Amino acid sequence: MALDSDQEHKLTINLSTDPTLLGSARTAIEKLAATHKFDAQSCEEIGLVVNEALANVIRHAYGVGTDGPIQIDVIVLDGELTIKMRDWGKGVNPDKLPPSPASIDPLKPGGLGLMCMRRMMDSVVFEPQPDGMLLTMKRKRAVRDATPTVAAASSSADTRKK
Repeated sequence: MALDSDQEHKLTINLSTDPTLLGSARTAIEKLAATHKFDAQSCEEIGLVVNEALANVIRHAYGVGTDGPIQIDVIVLDGELTIKMRDWGKGVNPDKLPPSPASIDPLKPGGLGLMCMRRMMDSVVFEPQPDGMLLTMKRKRAVRDATPTVAAASSSADTRKK
């Protein structure tokens, strides 16, 4: 299927805080990104970020075991994927949380979601709502030269934080 890059393509996912639904939301968004020619690594990173964001909503906005709605709108336009994730939970603003420590124990659960989101996406914005939170994340499709030079292949044009 040929896609017109000037045309907006949108996917809306409505789900509850049931953790078993995370995988299907992640897969649908990864497939949309792949359809729009995001490379395999980008699709995996986008999927991971979606999974982490949903896990944070379940854990922090609603609390584990509490049922609540989550709406995800995914828009692809001109090589940029935008994910808008809306919850109606407690409205915890991650920008007000203390920064992640310099050294994080990778074996200890928690604490990596925000860091992953900020490192793997081009833009991450939390907008408190009167009745919850709106998270907007953006990622541009990587533009790769079909015949990279040796110098270009060894340098990185990736602006994401390492």
